[in-house]
Amino acid sequence: MKARVKWVEERTFVGESGSGHKVVLGTAFGPEGRTPGPSPMELMLIGTGGCSTYDVVHILEKGREAVEDCVVELDADRAETEPRVFTRIHMHFIVKGRALSRDKVNRAINLSIEKYCSATAMLAKTATITHDFEVIDTAK
Repeated sequence: MKARVKWVEERTFVGESGSGHKVVLGTAFGPEGRTPGPSPMELMLIGTGGCSTYDVVHILEKGREAVEDCVVELDADRAETEPRVFTRIHMHFIVKGRALSRDKVNRAINLSIEKYCSATAMLAKTATITHDFEVIDTAK
């Protein structure tokens, strides 16, 4: 896997993945406090959510569950001192579908966080990762 990050100006950077996708990132800078895009740590948190929701949807589809939507809302704390690593991450999953099995949704989330998601495995070295979920039945 490869990536490239190029400084554009002030505190603005453009990241490019090995597959050619680009994202603007940066932090507030200057008197107006302009933020050109998510910070690197926000991208890390977003990536963690993406990694896990990918797993959850994949596991549920393989189990022939009628999943229609999956969202994860993440809330995190960082250390007060450098390096300001994540110390706590809570993941709240909202899974929608037709007559979904709560047990299968719970199993899919647990498998993702505890076994398959590379991002949560790395971040668990410094952060306590917790999760909960809700299932919304769209058949009603």
